[in-house]
Amino acid sequence: MSQTFLEKVTAETRERVAAARSFGYYPKLLRKAEKVAAERRSGSFREAFSRPGSVNIIAEIKRASPSKGVIRAETDVAQVAKLYTAGGASAISVLTEPNHFVGSVADLITAVRTTTLPILRKDFIVDEFQIVESAAAGASAVLLIVAALPMNDLKNLHETATKFGLDVLVEVHDEEEMEKAGDIGSSIIGVNNRNLHSLEVSLDTSRDLIRMRPAGSVIIAESGITSRDEIDELRSLGYNGFLIGETLMRSGNIVETLRGLTA
Repeated sequence: MSQTFLEKVTAETRERVAAARSFGYYPKLLRKAEKVAAERRSGSFREAFSRPGSVNIIAEIKRASPSKGVIRAETDVAQVAKLYTAGGASAISVLTEPNHFVGSVADLITAVRTTTLPILRKDFIVDEFQIVESAAAGASAVLLIVAALPMNDLKNLHETATKFGLDVLVEVHDEEEMEKAGDIGSSIIGVNNRNLHSLEVSLDTSRDLIRMRPAGSVIIAESGITSRDEIDELRSLGYNGFLIGETLMRSGNIVETLRGLTA
């Protein structure tokens, strides 16, 4: 049986993390993460979606994707981060997966150094090493994908991220995954409209899963959102924020496009 995309990228990530660990710089990375954590203002990512009446957008820096190929080949991360900030984004997501999204931790560091907005590291996180790496880089939050992790790993990684003062966006795609997110006490849940096995996108995922939202949680709609009408519909259902990447990255005027979605 052939691998799904999620299985493939998760396996690749585990190999890449194992290689990174073999270089022996984990203790130094850990010390830096602990130092940064001691100075971090925890909760800034979650707070960005707690403003009543606001259209809260996580603007994503994404050069490419496995479903759409190259989106913005020449991407100056610092410049895009500045444009997202000027356009009124509530937070910025930086894709750091290298093989399929052409991202890197260097991109994450650049974004952190460029803007005061909360920064989400978006990747296929499968190991504590990546949590420590994210904390050391100065991220405000990390993404954990329920479909990519055994329950025990999901719980442990969530606890580790919290220990380093990171917010955690727990990503779900169906009812079973939403229950797991609730079971680990997630306070920020992302509903991804993209099926990570088939890569098909449908906003019906967000429409259906909002009814299972854990009490008190911040809930974010991810993927496939292209217009203010879609945002208004999902806001009316109870969504607190919206992760948007391709629409912004393809725009010839990022600030204008972003303002058109948030105004």
